[in-house]
Amino acid sequence: MTDWLPIYVWVIEHPEGKIVIDTGIPHDANKSRYFPPFMPLVQRAAHFDISEEEEIGPKMRALGLDPKDVRWVILTHLHQDHDGGLHHFPCAEFLVSQDEWDFASGLKGRLNGYLNQRWPRGFAPTRVNFGDGPLGPFPGHTKLTCAGDVTLIPTPGHAPGHLSVLVKEGDATIMFAGDTSYTENNLIGMIADGVGTDIDAELETHRKILAYAYKHPTVYLPSHDPEASKRLAGRIALQFE
Repeated sequence: MTDWLPIYVWVIEHPEGKIVIDTGIPHDANKSRYFPPFMPLVQRAAHFDISEEEEIGPKMRALGLDPKDVRWVILTHLHQDHDGGLHHFPCAEFLVSQDEWDFASGLKGRLNGYLNQRWPRGFAPTRVNFGDGPLGPFPGHTKLTCAGDVTLIPTPGHAPGHLSVLVKEGDATIMFAGDTSYTENNLIGMIADGVGTDIDAELETHRKILAYAYKHPTVYLPSHDPEASKRLAGRIALQFE
């Protein structure tokens, strides 16, 4: 058990088009109609407290940002608290890793605990294969922007096809890390947490992130770390003893 945790979603105002990273949870996520009879534990695994006005679409509009203007929606993975706002982005191109799509879609996905019956009709994201070659300790990457400042990298463990997003900002990197760890402290402490599919892969991903951050100042932003927004605002990079 944990205390209440945030579910961060991120919006990048990029010259090549607005980018959204993950879409949060819908306000009615706890309702039993979302859960097939063979998934009772998934329904009980987490309880969500969110109003309709707190979904990503209304929150963006309150900030003067129109979801229809979003060019790309990047999904770190397809768990229910990251794919629950897909319907707010009718004009965007969605991106998800090929491995995550293979694990999460269809009957196999539902048996693996994904709520893919909730996805919008015709949901067909662009699948990412990280074919642009190694990037530091990471075995592959995909450049998203023509400027080369937004990059997708594989970070498996919490989910088989989990990906993270690296955004270059001067000499620093901002890493939108999804659920690679629940907190920065757990990353540094090499603690596997949450509902993960492969602890060994998760810890190996931790090692790769730390190796990258040792050479490149990196602001590390997991989706459920209460301190993530403060680190982003202050551009506070990972610290090493």
